[in-house]
Amino acid sequence: MNTQTANKKQEVAQETIRITGSEAIIRCLLAEGVDILYGYPGGAIMPVYDELYKFKDQIHHVLTRHEQGAAHAAQGYARISGRVGVAMATSGPGATNLITGIADAQIDSTPIVCITGQVFSHLLGTDAFQETDIIGISTPVTKWNHQITKAADIPEVLAKAFYIAKSGRPGPVLIDITKDAQVSELDFKYEKCTGVRSYTPVPKTNPETLTAAAELINSAKKPLIVWGQGVILGQAENELKAIIEKAGIPAAWTILGASALPTSHPLNVGMVGMHGNYAPNVLTNECDVLIAIGMRFDDRVTGSLNTYAKQAKIIHFDIDPAEIDKNVKTDVAVIGDSKDSLAKLLPLLNENKHADWLQKFEDLYAIEFEKVIKDDITPTKEGLTMGEVLRQINIESKGNAAIVSDVGQHQMIACRYAEFTTTKSNITSGGLGTMGFALPAAIGAKMAAPDREVVAIIGDGGYQMNIQELGTIFQQKAAVKIVVLNNEFLGMVRQWQQLFFDKRYASTEMTNPDFVTIAKGYYIEGKRVTKREELAEAIKEMMASKESYFLEVCVEKEDNVFPMIPAGASVSDIRLS
Repeated sequence: MNTQTANKKQEVAQETIRITGSEAIIRCLLAEGVDILYGYPGGAIMPVYDELYKFKDQIHHVLTRHEQGAAHAAQGYARISGRVGVAMATSGPGATNLITGIADAQIDSTPIVCITGQVFSHLLGTDAFQETDIIGISTPVTKWNHQITKAADIPEVLAKAFYIAKSGRPGPVLIDITKDAQVSELDFKYEKCTGVRSYTPVPKTNPETLTAAAELINSAKKPLIVWGQGVILGQAENELKAIIEKAGIPAAWTILGASALPTSHPLNVGMVGMHGNYAPNVLTNECDVLIAIGMRFDDRVTGSLNTYAKQAKIIHFDIDPAEIDKNVKTDVAVIGDSKDSLAKLLPLLNENKHADWLQKFEDLYAIEFEKVIKDDITPTKEGLTMGEVLRQINIESKGNAAIVSDVGQHQMIACRYAEFTTTKSNITSGGLGTMGFALPAAIGAKMAAPDREVVAIIGDGGYQMNIQELGTIFQQKAAVKIVVLNNEFLGMVRQWQQLFFDKRYASTEMTNPDFVTIAKGYYIEGKRVTKREELAEAIKEMMASKESYFLEVCVEKEDNVFPMIPAGASVSDIRLS
């Protein structure tokens, strides 16, 4: 943003003027530094769009092809930039179409603000045209929501919305604004929110808990760190790295924590969870101290809680007190911002090395490599594998690309094999597992970070859930690289059907269209790969393109993702085949 624009925005924030509610909404967004807005117009939000037209040189509105796409694009924008993503929709179906993206943002702690139009306030509760109780609908899946019926309330409520969305543990906020509030006038002055009564976004860390944590870590013979997205949200990557290196602790990650530590770091021992790496899963049940940092002990990470790390002392670092003891009983809980907590922990730790303990991770990795990884990334069988596609992407990107994955087998393969050198490089739907996430999220990520290479890895099932967003890519000229790994199945469901339902492939086989022709219909260059000898050159061509590019890779139909911990099983019962 240039200095002149910044000064204009500051003036907008400070002066008092008589304007409509709709103009006030736009000026609030400007005061919060919003430069990109994803949305879809309609009757109940039309006054805001009319004002937005007047400010189009200051806010770039992106017309997605579906409101769900707008919410996911706002998520992608937020995840790669660390800023608040913004989405806007009309009332009724426009508002309800945002809900999946909002729910996804809630469980993955993504800061977005969604603005919806609403019918005139005197019509509320009358089942008016395109009226829905979006406040009632969204309450369970938002960090905060509010309905505005008076124009005078707009500045204060929107300031509060942005503050709540981005402070503490981030999350989605929805603001519903009636049409009369949009068209009425108010005396406008904007003041950013700096606090909300009874809301403490960052609890103060108790020094005694840091001392207790340090004592456990210093005395540990087999310590293990498992970090999650809280490290990235707290911008604590350097502090995490310093602790790992000083104390010599093997460290594993949840899928949303990936990229906080470079993949190549010698103490990075891989991913935990249902399809995570063999060593960190098995050795979770052998470590003597488990240090959880910014993760929530999700069931896909822990497997059976009855057997999870029962031998270990548990130290849990988290900004949200509600996560402490929710799933796993902790011995020491360190509440607070991860950057601050880890920085204060560092001088309390002894320099250490755990060579024998680390060797166990290396030994188990060698087993996994021989039984799983080698055949995934350098296969000798005829059919193409998802793993070898990721390997070629790594070669061309040198680990610098942001990988946006959808949900399913390809997601697990992408998270397992993508190489990262830079934080905020792994963008995926973690807690909600939303198919259709990747394509619009990749748009938001690319627009937030235009200088970064953004590669969307998508299955043929999830791709078709929001395939219409190819139109957004074309219109916005967003240079997203789209890779569809096509196995003509809903692959993860099929894998479960094969392993646990005697191969009864009920409603999981896909009869797919010509994806390349569809991409070209949106004026996006595309190619289909069916043979191994075509793969490397096709990926090289895709990555070299300065524009959006579509690549379909036809992979084996009945390939499975291993390792795998069956649902409800112990992390020690991880299967390699």
